[in-house]
Amino acid sequence: MTNAQSAGASRFGIGRIDWAGLGWAFLFFWYFSGVTQALIYASDSAGFSGLRQSLVLSLLWLVPLLLLPARARLLAALIGVPLWLCSLAGFGYFLIYGQEFSQSVIFILFESNVSEGTEYLAQYFAWWMVPAFLAYGMGAWLLWRKVRPVYLPKPVALLASFFLLFSSIGYPALRQFSKHDDPQVALENFEERIEPATPWQLVVGYRQYSAQLANMQALLEGRQRIAPLTDLTDAHADQPSTLVLVIGESTNRQRMSLYGYDRPTTPELDKLRDQLQVFTGAVTPRPYTIEALQQVLTFADQNNPDAYLDTPSLVSVMKQAGYKTYWITNQQTITKRNTMLTTFSKQADEQFYLNNNREQNARQYDGDVLDPFAKVLAEDAPRKFIVVHLLGTHMSYQYRYPSEYERFTDRQGVPEHVSDDQLPTYNAYDNAVLYNDFVVSSLIKRFSATDPNGFLLYLSDHGEAVFDAPKAEVLGRNEAAPTGPMYTIPFILWNSPKWQARQPRDFSLALGRPFSSSSLIHTWADLAGLDFAERDRSRSLVSADFKPRPLLIGNPQQPQNLIDFSLIKPKAVDSELAQQEPRKSRAQPL
Repeated sequence: MTNAQSAGASRFGIGRIDWAGLGWAFLFFWYFSGVTQALIYASDSAGFSGLRQSLVLSLLWLVPLLLLPARARLLAALIGVPLWLCSLAGFGYFLIYGQEFSQSVIFILFESNVSEGTEYLAQYFAWWMVPAFLAYGMGAWLLWRKVRPVYLPKPVALLASFFLLFSSIGYPALRQFSKHDDPQVALENFEERIEPATPWQLVVGYRQYSAQLANMQALLEGRQRIAPLTDLTDAHADQPSTLVLVIGESTNRQRMSLYGYDRPTTPELDKLRDQLQVFTGAVTPRPYTIEALQQVLTFADQNNPDAYLDTPSLVSVMKQAGYKTYWITNQQTITKRNTMLTTFSKQADEQFYLNNNREQNARQYDGDVLDPFAKVLAEDAPRKFIVVHLLGTHMSYQYRYPSEYERFTDRQGVPEHVSDDQLPTYNAYDNAVLYNDFVVSSLIKRFSATDPNGFLLYLSDHGEAVFDAPKAEVLGRNEAAPTGPMYTIPFILWNSPKWQARQPRDFSLALGRPFSSSSLIHTWADLAGLDFAERDRSRSLVSADFKPRPLLIGNPQQPQNLIDFSLIKPKAVDSELAQQEPRKSRAQPL
Protein backbone atom coordinates (compact mmCIF):
# COMPACT_ATOMS: atom_id res chain seq x y z
CA MET A 1 0.00 0.00 0.00
CA THR A 2 1.37 3.48 -0.92
CA ASN A 3 1.69 6.31 1.61
CA ALA A 4 -1.30 8.04 0.04
CA GLN A 5 -3.40 4.90 0.29
CA SER A 6 -2.35 4.40 3.91
CA ALA A 7 -3.33 7.95 4.72
CA GLY A 8 -6.72 7.48 3.06
CA ALA A 9 -7.33 4.24 4.92
CA SER A 10 -6.35 5.85 8.21
CA ARG A 11 -8.64 8.83 7.59
CA PHE A 12 -11.67 6.58 7.02
CA GLY A 13 -10.78 4.16 9.78
CA ILE A 14 -10.50 1.18 7.44
CA GLY A 15 -7.08 0.15 8.59
CA ARG A 16 -8.23 0.07 12.21
CA ILE A 17 -11.31 -2.13 11.65
CA ASP A 18 -11.56 -4.96 14.15
CA TRP A 19 -12.18 -7.69 11.58
CA ALA A 20 -11.98 -10.43 14.20
CA GLY A 21 -14.66 -8.67 16.23
CA LEU A 22 -16.90 -8.44 13.17
CA GLY A 23 -16.24 -12.10 12.46
CA TRP A 24 -17.27 -13.21 15.95
CA ALA A 25 -20.45 -11.12 15.80
CA PHE A 26 -21.34 -12.52 12.39
CA LEU A 27 -20.66 -16.08 13.57
CA PHE A 28 -22.92 -15.52 16.58
CA PHE A 29 -25.88 -14.41 14.46
CA TRP A 30 -25.25 -17.02 11.76
CA TYR A 31 -25.23 -19.75 14.40
CA PHE A 32 -29.02 -19.67 14.83
CA SER A 33 -29.65 -20.44 11.16
CA GLY A 34 -26.38 -21.99 10.13
CA VAL A 35 -26.14 -24.94 12.51
CA THR A 36 -29.39 -26.46 11.31
CA GLN A 37 -28.68 -25.66 7.65
CA ALA A 38 -25.20 -27.15 7.99
CA LEU A 39 -26.67 -30.34 9.47
CA ILE A 40 -29.20 -30.53 6.64
CA TYR A 41 -26.45 -30.11 4.06
CA ALA A 42 -24.03 -32.50 5.80
CA SER A 43 -26.72 -35.19 6.02
CA ASP A 44 -27.34 -34.78 2.27
CA SER A 45 -31.01 -34.13 3.03
CA ALA A 46 -31.04 -31.08 0.72
CA GLY A 47 -28.72 -28.96 -1.38
CA PHE A 48 -26.47 -25.99 -0.58
CA SER A 49 -29.00 -23.19 -1.18
CA GLY A 50 -30.33 -23.12 2.40
CA LEU A 51 -26.83 -22.89 3.86
CA ARG A 52 -25.90 -20.15 1.41
CA GLN A 53 -28.99 -18.11 2.22
CA SER A 54 -28.38 -18.42 5.94
CA LEU A 55 -24.92 -16.92 5.45
CA VAL A 56 -26.22 -13.98 3.45
CA LEU A 57 -29.21 -13.19 5.66
CA SER A 58 -27.18 -13.29 8.87
CA LEU A 59 -25.39 -10.13 7.71
CA LEU A 60 -28.55 -8.16 8.55
CA TRP A 61 -28.07 -8.46 12.32
CA LEU A 62 -24.66 -6.78 12.23
CA VAL A 63 -26.29 -3.44 11.37
CA PRO A 64 -27.44 -2.50 14.93
CA LEU A 65 -24.01 -3.40 16.33
CA LEU A 66 -22.24 -1.18 13.81
CA LEU A 67 -24.54 1.76 14.46
CA LEU A 68 -24.46 1.43 18.28
CA PRO A 69 -21.12 -0.25 19.02
CA ALA A 70 -21.02 0.75 22.68
CA ARG A 71 -24.03 -1.47 23.34
CA ALA A 72 -22.89 -4.33 21.09
CA ARG A 73 -23.15 -7.15 23.64
CA LEU A 74 -26.53 -5.96 24.95
CA LEU A 75 -27.92 -5.64 21.41
CA ALA A 76 -26.50 -9.05 20.53
CA ALA A 77 -28.32 -10.54 23.51
CA LEU A 78 -31.60 -8.74 22.73
CA ILE A 79 -31.48 -10.00 19.13
CA GLY A 80 -29.89 -13.36 19.89
CA VAL A 81 -32.39 -14.61 22.47
CA PRO A 82 -35.41 -14.32 20.12
CA LEU A 83 -33.33 -15.83 17.30
CA TRP A 84 -32.35 -18.72 19.57
CA LEU A 85 -35.94 -19.34 20.61
CA CYS A 86 -37.13 -19.25 16.99
CA SER A 87 -34.28 -21.51 15.86
CA LEU A 88 -35.23 -24.23 18.35
CA ALA A 89 -38.18 -25.21 16.15
CA GLY A 90 -36.04 -25.91 13.10
CA PHE A 91 -33.16 -27.45 15.06
CA GLY A 92 -35.41 -29.73 17.09
CA TYR A 93 -37.52 -30.72 14.10
CA PHE A 94 -34.43 -31.78 12.18
CA LEU A 95 -33.12 -33.82 15.13
CA ILE A 96 -36.42 -35.65 15.50
CA TYR A 97 -37.57 -36.08 11.92
CA GLY A 98 -34.49 -35.44 9.79
CA GLN A 99 -36.45 -32.88 7.76
CA GLU A 100 -36.34 -29.13 7.30
CA PHE A 101 -38.98 -27.06 9.09
CA SER A 102 -41.65 -25.57 6.79
CA GLN A 103 -45.21 -24.31 6.64
CA SER A 104 -46.29 -27.93 6.28
CA VAL A 105 -45.05 -28.56 9.82
CA ILE A 106 -47.21 -25.69 11.08
CA PHE A 107 -50.15 -27.26 9.28
CA ILE A 108 -49.50 -30.61 10.96
CA LEU A 109 -49.13 -28.98 14.38
CA PHE A 110 -52.48 -27.23 14.10
CA GLU A 111 -54.11 -30.36 12.68
CA SER A 112 -52.86 -32.60 15.50
CA ASN A 113 -54.19 -32.76 19.04
CA VAL A 114 -52.03 -32.99 22.17
CA SER A 115 -52.34 -36.78 22.29
CA GLU A 116 -51.14 -37.19 18.70
CA GLY A 117 -48.26 -34.78 19.26
CA THR A 118 -47.16 -36.65 22.36
CA GLU A 119 -47.33 -39.93 20.45
CA TYR A 120 -45.08 -38.59 17.67
CA LEU A 121 -42.53 -37.21 20.14
CA ALA A 122 -42.46 -40.45 22.11
CA GLN A 123 -41.88 -42.42 18.91
CA TYR A 124 -38.93 -40.35 17.67
CA PHE A 125 -37.42 -38.85 20.84
CA ALA A 126 -34.05 -40.28 21.91
CA TRP A 127 -31.91 -39.67 25.01
CA TRP A 128 -29.08 -38.05 23.03
CA MET A 129 -31.35 -35.18 22.00
CA VAL A 130 -31.20 -33.69 25.52
CA PRO A 131 -27.41 -33.16 25.47
CA ALA A 132 -27.74 -32.02 21.83
CA PHE A 133 -30.11 -29.21 22.88
CA LEU A 134 -27.87 -28.32 25.83
CA ALA A 135 -24.80 -28.22 23.58
CA TYR A 136 -26.69 -26.08 21.08
CA GLY A 137 -27.57 -23.55 23.78
CA MET A 138 -24.05 -23.63 25.20
CA GLY A 139 -22.59 -22.92 21.76
CA ALA A 140 -24.73 -19.79 21.41
CA TRP A 141 -23.69 -18.58 24.87
CA LEU A 142 -19.98 -19.11 24.18
CA LEU A 143 -20.23 -17.20 20.91
CA TRP A 144 -22.10 -14.36 22.62
CA ARG A 145 -19.20 -13.99 25.07
CA LYS A 146 -16.93 -13.32 22.07
CA VAL A 147 -19.06 -10.41 20.85
CA ARG A 148 -17.34 -7.05 21.39
CA PRO A 149 -17.76 -3.46 20.19
CA VAL A 150 -16.45 -2.68 16.72
CA TYR A 151 -15.97 1.09 16.42
CA LEU A 152 -16.04 2.70 13.01
CA PRO A 153 -16.15 6.35 11.98
CA LYS A 154 -19.78 7.32 11.61
CA PRO A 155 -19.70 7.71 7.80
CA VAL A 156 -18.05 4.31 7.45
CA ALA A 157 -20.52 2.71 9.86
CA LEU A 158 -23.46 4.18 7.92
CA LEU A 159 -22.03 3.06 4.59
CA ALA A 160 -21.27 -0.43 5.90
CA SER A 161 -24.75 -0.72 7.42
CA PHE A 162 -26.36 0.29 4.14
CA PHE A 163 -24.22 -2.28 2.30
CA LEU A 164 -25.17 -5.08 4.74
CA LEU A 165 -28.84 -4.15 4.65
CA PHE A 166 -28.87 -4.03 0.86
CA SER A 167 -26.90 -7.27 0.46
CA SER A 168 -29.02 -9.32 2.86
CA ILE A 169 -32.55 -8.05 2.28
CA GLY A 170 -32.60 -5.12 -0.13
CA TYR A 171 -31.09 -6.69 -3.24
CA PRO A 172 -33.16 -9.92 -3.12
CA ALA A 173 -36.33 -7.87 -2.66
CA LEU A 174 -35.45 -5.36 -5.36
CA ARG A 175 -34.54 -8.13 -7.78
CA GLN A 176 -37.80 -10.02 -7.33
CA PHE A 177 -40.11 -7.00 -7.42
CA SER A 178 -38.39 -5.64 -10.54
CA LYS A 179 -38.42 -9.06 -12.19
CA HIS A 180 -42.14 -9.84 -11.68
CA ASP A 181 -45.10 -7.64 -12.61
CA ASP A 182 -47.33 -9.43 -10.10
CA PRO A 183 -46.45 -8.22 -6.55
CA GLN A 184 -47.80 -11.47 -5.06
CA VAL A 185 -45.47 -13.57 -7.21
CA ALA A 186 -42.56 -11.28 -6.33
CA LEU A 187 -43.35 -11.58 -2.61
CA GLU A 188 -43.53 -15.38 -2.81
CA ASN A 189 -40.17 -15.59 -4.61
CA PHE A 190 -38.61 -13.21 -2.09
CA GLU A 191 -39.97 -15.26 0.79
CA GLU A 192 -38.55 -18.41 -0.76
CA ARG A 193 -35.08 -16.88 -0.57
CA ILE A 194 -35.25 -15.69 3.03
CA GLU A 195 -37.15 -18.70 4.42
CA PRO A 196 -34.09 -20.86 5.25
CA ALA A 197 -32.91 -18.35 7.88
CA THR A 198 -34.14 -17.69 11.41
CA PRO A 199 -36.62 -16.15 12.23
CA TRP A 200 -38.02 -15.98 8.71
CA GLN A 201 -38.69 -19.72 8.59
CA LEU A 202 -41.39 -19.17 11.23
CA VAL A 203 -42.63 -15.82 9.90
CA VAL A 204 -42.80 -16.92 6.26
CA GLY A 205 -43.99 -20.40 7.20
CA TYR A 206 -46.91 -19.07 9.19
CA ARG A 207 -47.88 -16.54 6.52
CA GLN A 208 -47.81 -19.20 3.81
CA TYR A 209 -49.69 -21.63 6.03
CA SER A 210 -52.41 -19.03 6.66
CA ALA A 211 -52.73 -18.17 2.98
CA GLN A 212 -52.87 -21.77 1.78
CA LEU A 213 -55.20 -22.76 4.62
CA ALA A 214 -57.62 -20.05 3.51
CA ASN A 215 -57.41 -21.33 -0.07
CA MET A 216 -57.97 -24.91 1.07
CA GLN A 217 -60.92 -23.97 3.27
CA ALA A 218 -62.52 -22.18 0.32
CA LEU A 219 -62.03 -25.25 -1.87
CA LEU A 220 -63.42 -27.55 0.83
CA GLU A 221 -66.46 -25.34 1.31
CA GLY A 222 -67.01 -25.44 -2.43
CA ARG A 223 -66.74 -29.22 -2.47
CA GLN A 224 -69.27 -29.54 0.33
CA ARG A 225 -71.83 -27.95 -1.98
CA ILE A 226 -71.28 -30.55 -4.71
CA ALA A 227 -74.25 -32.88 -5.11
CA PRO A 228 -73.63 -36.59 -4.51
CA LEU A 229 -73.73 -39.10 -7.34
CA THR A 230 -77.12 -40.09 -8.66
CA ASP A 231 -78.50 -43.60 -8.03
CA LEU A 232 -75.26 -45.02 -6.64
CA THR A 233 -75.31 -48.81 -6.20
CA ASP A 234 -72.57 -51.16 -5.01
CA ALA A 235 -72.42 -54.78 -6.19
CA HIS A 236 -70.29 -55.60 -3.12
CA ALA A 237 -72.25 -53.63 -0.55
CA ASP A 238 -72.78 -56.70 1.65
CA GLN A 239 -69.07 -57.68 1.68
CA PRO A 240 -66.11 -56.53 3.78
CA SER A 241 -63.58 -55.11 1.32
CA THR A 242 -60.40 -53.07 1.14
CA LEU A 243 -59.52 -51.15 -2.02
CA VAL A 244 -56.15 -49.43 -2.45
CA LEU A 245 -55.07 -46.75 -4.91
CA VAL A 246 -51.32 -46.11 -5.10
CA ILE A 247 -50.35 -42.93 -6.94
CA GLY A 248 -46.76 -42.73 -8.09
CA GLU A 249 -44.78 -39.68 -9.16
CA SER A 250 -42.72 -38.94 -12.29
CA THR A 251 -42.29 -42.61 -13.19
CA ASN A 252 -41.95 -43.40 -16.88
CA ARG A 253 -42.90 -47.01 -17.55
CA GLN A 254 -40.33 -47.20 -20.36
CA ARG A 255 -37.65 -47.30 -17.65
CA MET A 256 -39.24 -50.29 -15.87
CA SER A 257 -38.05 -53.81 -16.66
CA LEU A 258 -41.64 -54.91 -16.05
CA TYR A 259 -42.41 -53.06 -19.30
CA GLY A 260 -39.42 -54.37 -21.26
CA TYR A 261 -36.59 -52.04 -20.21
CA ASP A 262 -33.18 -53.76 -20.49
CA ARG A 263 -31.96 -52.85 -17.01
CA PRO A 264 -33.56 -54.83 -14.11
CA THR A 265 -35.13 -51.78 -12.49
CA THR A 266 -38.25 -53.60 -11.21
CA PRO A 267 -37.00 -56.98 -9.96
CA GLU A 268 -39.66 -57.34 -7.24
CA LEU A 269 -42.59 -56.51 -9.52
CA ASP A 270 -41.05 -58.83 -12.12
CA LYS A 271 -41.29 -61.64 -9.55
CA LEU A 272 -44.97 -60.82 -8.99
CA ARG A 273 -45.67 -60.63 -12.74
CA ASP A 274 -48.02 -63.64 -12.76
CA GLN A 275 -50.21 -61.98 -10.11
CA LEU A 276 -50.44 -58.64 -11.89
CA GLN A 277 -52.47 -57.16 -14.70
CA VAL A 278 -49.94 -54.96 -16.49
CA PHE A 279 -51.64 -52.45 -18.79
CA THR A 280 -49.37 -51.14 -21.54
CA GLY A 281 -51.37 -48.34 -23.15
CA ALA A 282 -51.94 -45.83 -20.34
CA VAL A 283 -50.88 -42.20 -20.72
CA THR A 284 -51.40 -39.12 -18.59
CA PRO A 285 -53.18 -36.04 -19.99
CA ARG A 286 -50.79 -33.57 -18.34
CA PRO A 287 -47.09 -33.86 -17.39
CA TYR A 288 -47.54 -32.04 -14.06
CA THR A 289 -48.77 -33.53 -10.80
CA ILE A 290 -51.56 -31.15 -9.79
CA GLU A 291 -52.95 -30.68 -13.27
CA ALA A 292 -52.90 -34.43 -13.93
CA LEU A 293 -54.50 -35.45 -10.63
CA GLN A 294 -57.26 -32.87 -10.97
CA GLN A 295 -58.43 -35.11 -13.80
CA VAL A 296 -57.33 -38.49 -12.43
CA LEU A 297 -59.21 -38.06 -9.14
CA THR A 298 -62.40 -36.42 -10.48
CA PHE A 299 -64.73 -36.39 -13.48
CA ALA A 300 -62.63 -33.69 -15.17
CA ASP A 301 -60.88 -34.41 -18.46
CA GLN A 302 -59.19 -32.53 -21.28
CA ASN A 303 -62.57 -31.48 -22.73
CA ASN A 304 -63.90 -30.42 -19.31
CA PRO A 305 -60.79 -29.37 -17.37
CA ASP A 306 -62.59 -27.35 -14.68
CA ALA A 307 -65.00 -30.13 -13.74
CA TYR A 308 -62.79 -30.97 -10.76
CA LEU A 309 -64.29 -27.92 -9.06
CA ASP A 310 -67.93 -29.02 -9.25
CA THR A 311 -67.96 -32.83 -9.52
CA PRO A 312 -67.36 -35.43 -6.79
CA SER A 313 -63.81 -36.63 -6.22
CA LEU A 314 -62.92 -40.31 -6.01
CA VAL A 315 -62.63 -39.97 -2.22
CA SER A 316 -66.16 -38.60 -1.91
CA VAL A 317 -67.44 -41.32 -4.27
CA MET A 318 -66.01 -44.01 -2.01
CA LYS A 319 -67.38 -42.32 1.10
CA GLN A 320 -70.81 -42.24 -0.51
CA ALA A 321 -70.42 -45.97 -1.20
CA GLY A 322 -69.91 -46.60 2.53
CA TYR A 323 -66.13 -46.96 2.72
CA LYS A 324 -63.96 -45.50 5.47
CA THR A 325 -61.37 -43.46 3.63
CA TYR A 326 -57.67 -42.90 4.30
CA TRP A 327 -55.00 -40.75 2.67
CA ILE A 328 -51.32 -41.55 3.22
CA THR A 329 -48.98 -39.14 1.47
CA ASN A 330 -45.24 -38.68 1.16
CA GLN A 331 -45.76 -35.55 -0.94
CA GLN A 332 -45.41 -32.07 0.50
CA THR A 333 -48.56 -30.97 2.27
CA ILE A 334 -49.82 -27.42 2.34
CA THR A 335 -47.72 -25.58 -0.22
CA LYS A 336 -49.06 -23.32 -2.93
CA ARG A 337 -48.67 -26.04 -5.54
CA ASN A 338 -50.05 -28.81 -3.36
CA THR A 339 -53.06 -27.08 -1.80
CA MET A 340 -55.43 -28.84 -4.21
CA LEU A 341 -53.99 -32.23 -3.26
CA THR A 342 -54.30 -31.40 0.43
CA THR A 343 -57.93 -30.49 -0.27
CA PHE A 344 -58.48 -33.93 -1.77
CA SER A 345 -56.77 -35.54 1.22
CA LYS A 346 -58.87 -33.58 3.73
CA GLN A 347 -61.99 -35.20 2.29
CA ALA A 348 -60.74 -38.54 3.65
CA ASP A 349 -61.67 -39.67 7.14
CA GLU A 350 -58.04 -40.02 8.22
CA GLN A 351 -54.80 -38.54 6.88
CA PHE A 352 -51.13 -39.35 7.30
CA TYR A 353 -48.82 -36.50 6.22
CA LEU A 354 -45.23 -37.73 6.12
CA ASN A 355 -43.29 -35.15 4.12
CA ASN A 356 -42.97 -31.71 5.68
CA ASN A 357 -39.74 -30.63 4.01
CA ARG A 358 -39.48 -27.02 2.91
CA GLU A 359 -38.24 -28.10 -0.53
CA GLN A 360 -39.53 -30.87 -2.76
CA ASN A 361 -35.93 -31.53 -3.78
CA ALA A 362 -34.98 -32.94 -0.39
CA ARG A 363 -34.13 -36.46 0.72
CA GLN A 364 -37.39 -38.19 1.56
CA TYR A 365 -37.98 -41.92 1.17
CA ASP A 366 -41.27 -43.52 0.19
CA GLY A 367 -40.56 -46.42 2.53
CA ASP A 368 -42.07 -44.17 5.20
CA VAL A 369 -45.55 -45.01 3.89
CA LEU A 370 -45.26 -48.70 4.78
CA ASP A 371 -45.88 -48.43 8.52
CA PRO A 372 -48.96 -46.17 8.23
CA PHE A 373 -50.24 -48.50 5.52
CA ALA A 374 -49.85 -51.50 7.81
CA LYS A 375 -51.58 -49.57 10.60
CA VAL A 376 -54.56 -48.77 8.38
CA LEU A 377 -54.79 -52.35 7.13
CA ALA A 378 -54.97 -53.53 10.74
CA GLU A 379 -57.82 -51.16 11.64
CA ASP A 380 -61.15 -52.76 12.45
CA ALA A 381 -63.23 -51.26 9.64
CA PRO A 382 -65.18 -53.59 7.35
CA ARG A 383 -64.86 -51.43 4.23
CA LYS A 384 -61.74 -49.36 3.61
CA PHE A 385 -60.54 -47.20 0.75
CA ILE A 386 -56.85 -46.26 1.01
CA VAL A 387 -54.96 -43.75 -1.10
CA VAL A 388 -51.16 -43.94 -0.91
CA HIS A 389 -49.46 -41.01 -2.65
CA LEU A 390 -45.75 -41.55 -3.25
CA LEU A 391 -42.93 -39.15 -4.03
CA GLY A 392 -41.80 -41.81 -6.50
CA THR A 393 -39.03 -40.81 -8.87
CA HIS A 394 -39.40 -37.04 -8.55
CA MET A 395 -36.38 -34.81 -9.05
CA SER A 396 -33.82 -34.70 -7.58
CA TYR A 397 -33.46 -38.41 -8.24
CA GLN A 398 -30.48 -38.98 -5.93
CA TYR A 399 -32.70 -37.98 -2.99
CA ARG A 400 -35.34 -40.63 -3.77
CA TYR A 401 -33.49 -43.74 -2.63
CA PRO A 402 -31.18 -44.89 0.19
CA SER A 403 -27.56 -45.75 -0.54
CA GLU A 404 -28.17 -49.50 -0.72
CA TYR A 405 -30.31 -48.95 -3.83
CA GLU A 406 -27.54 -47.18 -5.72
CA ARG A 407 -26.96 -50.21 -7.93
CA PHE A 408 -26.72 -48.62 -11.36
CA THR A 409 -23.42 -46.74 -11.40
CA ASP A 410 -21.77 -47.57 -14.72
CA ARG A 411 -22.63 -47.73 -18.42
CA GLN A 412 -23.90 -51.29 -18.51
CA GLY A 413 -27.30 -51.22 -20.17
CA VAL A 414 -27.09 -47.47 -20.87
CA PRO A 415 -27.87 -46.28 -24.42
CA GLU A 416 -24.88 -44.99 -26.36
CA HIS A 417 -26.40 -41.55 -26.81
CA VAL A 418 -26.16 -40.82 -23.06
CA SER A 419 -23.10 -38.62 -22.52
CA ASP A 420 -20.65 -38.87 -19.65
CA ASP A 421 -22.11 -35.68 -18.16
CA GLN A 422 -25.64 -37.11 -18.36
CA LEU A 423 -24.72 -40.55 -17.01
CA PRO A 424 -24.94 -39.80 -13.24
CA THR A 425 -28.45 -38.37 -13.63
CA TYR A 426 -29.51 -41.20 -15.95
CA ASN A 427 -28.27 -43.78 -13.43
CA ALA A 428 -29.84 -41.94 -10.49
CA TYR A 429 -33.25 -42.08 -12.17
CA ASP A 430 -32.93 -45.84 -12.70
CA ASN A 431 -31.94 -46.24 -9.05
CA ALA A 432 -35.02 -44.23 -8.07
CA VAL A 433 -37.17 -46.55 -10.21
CA LEU A 434 -35.50 -49.50 -8.46
CA TYR A 435 -36.43 -48.17 -5.02
CA ASN A 436 -39.92 -47.33 -6.23
CA ASP A 437 -40.20 -50.99 -7.24
CA PHE A 438 -39.36 -52.00 -3.67
CA VAL A 439 -42.00 -49.68 -2.23
CA VAL A 440 -44.82 -50.62 -4.62
CA SER A 441 -44.09 -54.34 -4.36
CA SER A 442 -43.93 -54.05 -0.55
CA LEU A 443 -47.36 -52.41 -0.52
CA ILE A 444 -48.71 -55.30 -2.58
CA LYS A 445 -47.05 -57.91 -0.36
CA ARG A 446 -48.27 -56.30 2.87
CA PHE A 447 -51.74 -56.00 1.44
CA SER A 448 -51.69 -59.63 0.25
CA ALA A 449 -50.53 -60.83 3.69
CA THR A 450 -53.82 -59.66 5.22
CA ASP A 451 -55.78 -62.05 2.95
CA PRO A 452 -57.98 -59.17 1.80
CA ASN A 453 -61.10 -59.04 -0.28
CA GLY A 454 -60.19 -56.28 -2.67
CA PHE A 455 -57.61 -54.96 -5.11
CA LEU A 456 -54.67 -52.58 -5.39
CA LEU A 457 -54.22 -50.31 -8.40
CA TYR A 458 -50.94 -48.49 -9.07
CA LEU A 459 -50.37 -45.73 -11.59
CA SER A 460 -48.08 -42.72 -11.84
CA ASP A 461 -49.31 -39.15 -12.13
CA HIS A 462 -47.06 -38.58 -15.17
CA GLY A 463 -43.80 -39.73 -16.69
CA GLU A 464 -40.41 -38.07 -16.96
CA ALA A 465 -37.89 -37.57 -19.75
CA VAL A 466 -34.40 -38.40 -18.54
CA PHE A 467 -32.14 -38.26 -21.60
CA ASP A 468 -34.35 -40.79 -23.38
CA ALA A 469 -34.17 -41.36 -27.15
CA PRO A 470 -34.86 -39.79 -29.52
CA LYS A 471 -34.46 -36.48 -27.60
CA ALA A 472 -31.33 -37.25 -25.69
CA GLU A 473 -30.89 -33.68 -24.46
CA VAL A 474 -34.24 -33.44 -22.67
CA LEU A 475 -34.50 -33.69 -18.90
CA GLY A 476 -37.80 -33.19 -17.09
CA ARG A 477 -41.19 -32.29 -18.52
CA ASN A 478 -42.44 -29.58 -20.82
CA GLU A 479 -45.93 -29.42 -22.28
CA ALA A 480 -44.71 -27.10 -25.04
CA ALA A 481 -42.26 -29.73 -26.31
CA PRO A 482 -43.84 -33.13 -25.52
CA THR A 483 -42.03 -36.42 -25.77
CA GLY A 484 -43.30 -39.93 -25.12
CA PRO A 485 -41.50 -40.51 -21.79
CA MET A 486 -43.25 -37.51 -20.24
CA TYR A 487 -46.66 -39.16 -20.72
CA THR A 488 -46.22 -42.95 -20.65
CA ILE A 489 -47.12 -44.19 -17.19
CA PRO A 490 -47.33 -47.58 -15.45
CA PHE A 491 -50.85 -48.87 -14.81
CA ILE A 492 -50.84 -52.07 -12.76
CA LEU A 493 -53.63 -53.99 -11.03
CA TRP A 494 -53.34 -56.62 -8.31
CA ASN A 495 -56.54 -58.52 -7.48
CA SER A 496 -56.76 -60.55 -4.30
CA PRO A 497 -57.76 -64.20 -4.77
CA LYS A 498 -60.98 -63.57 -2.82
CA TRP A 499 -61.94 -60.60 -4.97
CA GLN A 500 -61.14 -62.40 -8.20
CA ALA A 501 -63.13 -65.45 -7.11
CA ARG A 502 -66.21 -63.37 -6.32
CA GLN A 503 -65.83 -61.24 -9.44
CA PRO A 504 -64.13 -63.39 -12.11
CA ARG A 505 -62.79 -61.24 -14.94
CA ASP A 506 -60.59 -61.76 -17.95
CA PHE A 507 -58.47 -58.66 -18.53
CA SER A 508 -56.51 -60.00 -21.51
CA LEU A 509 -58.39 -57.93 -24.09
CA ALA A 510 -57.90 -54.72 -22.06
CA LEU A 511 -54.16 -54.90 -21.37
CA GLY A 512 -53.05 -53.12 -24.55
CA ARG A 513 -55.90 -50.64 -24.92
CA PRO A 514 -55.00 -46.96 -25.42
CA PHE A 515 -56.17 -45.26 -22.26
CA SER A 516 -55.96 -41.84 -20.61
CA SER A 517 -55.69 -41.72 -16.84
CA SER A 518 -58.24 -38.89 -16.95
CA SER A 519 -60.79 -41.73 -17.23
CA LEU A 520 -59.61 -43.39 -14.02
CA ILE A 521 -62.78 -42.68 -12.03
CA HIS A 522 -64.89 -44.61 -14.57
CA THR A 523 -62.41 -47.51 -14.58
CA TRP A 524 -62.23 -47.53 -10.79
CA ALA A 525 -66.01 -47.66 -10.50
CA ASP A 526 -66.03 -50.65 -12.86
CA LEU A 527 -63.34 -52.47 -10.87
CA ALA A 528 -65.05 -51.68 -7.56
CA GLY A 529 -68.51 -52.78 -8.70
CA LEU A 530 -69.99 -49.30 -8.40
CA ASP A 531 -72.68 -47.96 -10.68
CA PHE A 532 -74.25 -44.51 -10.90
CA ALA A 533 -75.94 -42.31 -13.47
CA GLU A 534 -72.77 -40.29 -14.15
CA ARG A 535 -70.69 -43.36 -15.01
CA ASP A 536 -69.55 -43.73 -18.62
CA ARG A 537 -68.87 -47.40 -19.37
CA SER A 538 -67.22 -46.54 -22.67
CA ARG A 539 -64.45 -44.78 -20.74
CA SER A 540 -63.68 -47.73 -18.47
CA LEU A 541 -60.47 -49.44 -19.51
CA VAL A 542 -61.75 -52.84 -18.32
CA SER A 543 -65.29 -52.60 -19.68
CA ALA A 544 -66.65 -54.59 -22.60
CA ASP A 545 -68.19 -51.29 -23.71
CA PHE A 546 -64.81 -49.52 -23.89
CA LYS A 547 -64.38 -47.19 -26.87
CA PRO A 548 -60.94 -45.91 -27.91
CA ARG A 549 -60.65 -42.13 -27.91
CA PRO A 550 -57.94 -39.68 -28.90
CA LEU A 551 -55.44 -39.52 -26.04
CA LEU A 552 -55.45 -35.75 -25.71
CA ILE A 553 -52.40 -34.17 -24.12
CA GLY A 554 -51.51 -30.53 -23.62
CA ASN A 555 -52.96 -27.54 -21.82
CA PRO A 556 -56.78 -27.74 -22.04
CA GLN A 557 -57.02 -24.01 -21.33
CA GLN A 558 -55.58 -23.65 -24.83
CA PRO A 559 -57.70 -26.19 -26.76
CA GLN A 560 -56.04 -25.33 -30.05
CA ASN A 561 -52.80 -26.80 -28.70
CA LEU A 562 -54.25 -30.18 -27.65
CA ILE A 563 -52.85 -33.07 -29.64
CA ASP A 564 -53.42 -36.80 -29.78
CA PHE A 565 -50.62 -38.69 -28.04
CA SER A 566 -50.50 -41.09 -30.99
CA LEU A 567 -48.95 -38.25 -33.00
CA ILE A 568 -45.79 -38.47 -30.90
CA LYS A 569 -45.90 -42.20 -30.23
CA PRO A 570 -45.95 -44.70 -33.11
CA LYS A 571 -48.24 -47.72 -33.12
CA ALA A 572 -45.72 -50.19 -31.78
CA VAL A 573 -45.16 -52.46 -28.81
CA ASP A 574 -44.93 -50.65 -25.49
CA SER A 575 -41.24 -51.33 -24.98
CA GLU A 576 -40.35 -49.21 -28.02
CA LEU A 577 -39.49 -45.62 -27.22
CA ALA A 578 -41.57 -42.78 -28.59
CA GLN A 579 -40.38 -41.16 -31.81
CA GLN A 580 -40.53 -37.48 -32.63
CA GLU A 581 -38.36 -34.90 -34.41
CA PRO A 582 -36.33 -33.04 -31.76
CA ARG A 583 -37.16 -29.44 -31.01
CA LYS A 584 -34.64 -26.97 -29.69
CA SER A 585 -36.24 -26.75 -26.27
CA ARG A 586 -35.21 -28.02 -22.86
CA ALA A 587 -37.90 -29.45 -20.63
CA GLN A 588 -38.69 -27.71 -17.37
CA PRO A 589 -37.92 -29.91 -14.31
CA LEU A 590 -41.10 -28.92 -12.49
